[in-house]
Amino acid sequence: MIRMVTRGFAWIIRTFIFRIVPLVLIGAIVWSGAQVVDAISRQLTERNAYELLGEDFSATATFIAQNQPTDTHTPTATSTPSSTPSPTPTATITNTPSPTATATNTNTPSPTVTYTHTLSPTATDTPTETPTETASPQVMTGAQLFVTNTPRPVVFVTITPQSTQPDLVLTATPNQMPLFSTATPQATATYTSSPSSTPTPTTTATEIVQLPQVVATNPLPTPLFPREVEAGLVMGGTLVPTIVPLVQRDYNLVNIILLGGDNELTTDGTVRTDTMIVVSINRDTNTVNMLSFPRDLYVYIPTPNGMMNRLNVVYGIGESIGYTGGGFGLLRQTFFYNFGINIHYYAKVDFSGFKAIIDAIGGISVAVDCTYQDYALIGAELPTGAVRIDDEGLYQVGVGYYDMNGAQALWFSRTRNNSSDFDRGRRQQQVLRAIWRKALGSVNLSNVGQLWEQGMSILETDMRFEDFIGLLPIGLNLDVSQIRNFTFIPTYHTNSWTAPDGANVQIPVADTVAQLMNDFYRPPSSNQLLLTGASIAVYNGTSNPLWDRVASERLLWEGFAAIAMGTAEETTATETVLIDYTGQQKGGSVREIARILNVKPENVLSQPNPDRTTDFAVILGANYNSCQGGVIDITGR
Repeated sequence: MIRMVTRGFAWIIRTFIFRIVPLVLIGAIVWSGAQVVDAISRQLTERNAYELLGEDFSATATFIAQNQPTDTHTPTATSTPSSTPSPTPTATITNTPSPTATATNTNTPSPTVTYTHTLSPTATDTPTETPTETASPQVMTGAQLFVTNTPRPVVFVTITPQSTQPDLVLTATPNQMPLFSTATPQATATYTSSPSSTPTPTTTATEIVQLPQVVATNPLPTPLFPREVEAGLVMGGTLVPTIVPLVQRDYNLVNIILLGGDNELTTDGTVRTDTMIVVSINRDTNTVNMLSFPRDLYVYIPTPNGMMNRLNVVYGIGESIGYTGGGFGLLRQTFFYNFGINIHYYAKVDFSGFKAIIDAIGGISVAVDCTYQDYALIGAELPTGAVRIDDEGLYQVGVGYYDMNGAQALWFSRTRNNSSDFDRGRRQQQVLRAIWRKALGSVNLSNVGQLWEQGMSILETDMRFEDFIGLLPIGLNLDVSQIRNFTFIPTYHTNSWTAPDGANVQIPVADTVAQLMNDFYRPPSSNQLLLTGASIAVYNGTSNPLWDRVASERLLWEGFAAIAMGTAEETTATETVLIDYTGQQKGGSVREIARILNVKPENVLSQPNPDRTTDFAVILGANYNSCQGGVIDITGR
């Protein structure tokens, strides 16, 4: 009996191993193979569909390029979109709110091209989750959350080496920012056109610069909100500040922080970002604001355990502890906590990269409006014209208009021997403006891909090419008057303090910093435009070359329409004089001009002239001095 049971059990085991198991394995192999074949089939189908659509890309781009400036739309629905041709190839379309609006361009029937876009209100910074801090690096992927929680639109740009005419294909998704700045939110517009044939591209590279004004804007990454610390907590010898409320965001802004690292000077592997400039691009008003953050700001850093430290060490700490998103991830949370603003992207460069960028565009021209003294700096060169003033190697760079290569611009951007970190931030913004001004003439849609590749070999950034190409139209059409510059003011926005480790740091003043952030988030008001709309003629009343250009750029920095008029009739003036031709009874522009150029009250003259060609005239004297922001005037002027 036992033997029979044993034989039966053995038969069952053999049957399971040698018959059932192989059948299961064979079935699994067949099923897996079917899945692989199905996946390959789907991939081939999708690729064929994409290639078929790709044949229409060129026709779509050509249609947009040929018809945007000149098309006249005939309304056929309850709401009437209007398109008015202008001297430049810029499309301006005004939509009136209505459930739907359809405009049809009546051409000879042929292949139809349809473009549909749904407008929505301006996106706002709405925190959705808290970042995760771990001991190992975690990089946020590009597919992570966005403001609208919708897929990013695709912008295809194909550059043909034999032609300067790019093929541009635009796609849009719902809840996306308006393509046209004059469009009214909440309106839906569909434009259908049937071109008689595929037009031959005839637009030149310079003409097509205006075309990207209709490029779809990419939804921005959703902000991640840091944890708030308990009230009354003391760290680093001072009370930890409470979390700052989000700054009200009334416009479609893209905030990019530009970082300059000093890792080439250190041997311990740490990174300190002594340069931190937030560039805020307003896609509604096509203006740009820049704000420099002093490196010595003493802030709360939301690491896993939290700490108080200087702002310039945040990036390096984030890299070293493997914070979510690395150094930029921690820096972004620090800005959120202490300043209430969201940084969408970053771009970081070291000393070598900074010099390479400027050398690649052939150098820059900079108006030096203060006299600076310092020693030779590692990795930098003294500007041409610097004068050695002692036996220890101290040099002086006087007021003037300088042509600088990359190494010389690095010295100008770093020096602070007789100035401050606040003034250094201002000078770094000057250099950025000079770079933009010099590069503007060399950037167009025919070489943007090549320039992007060159930039990626120098810069470290989380921006993608489509992010960059979406902002390019604003940069190409930006005027210097559309750039506003902001800096912290010592003893007003910050208070000096000595940390427990003996470091001299700056404690932010909550109320005034909050006002600075609100101002930074807004374009110029109508009152500001009226105030700075005054025209100013600047004459050089000295023998110092190009001083009129230096003073005019100083006024342009503040938004005034100043023009360098060259040398005055007399070149022996000792005092700078400001002449008011408007006859203003109350301060206004004249008071602001006198403050900027440090003109003495007795040298402000009122000479009303109804036939004036300019509102004000400035005649520079030998005592010209427009130093601001903690610069020590060592000239005695």
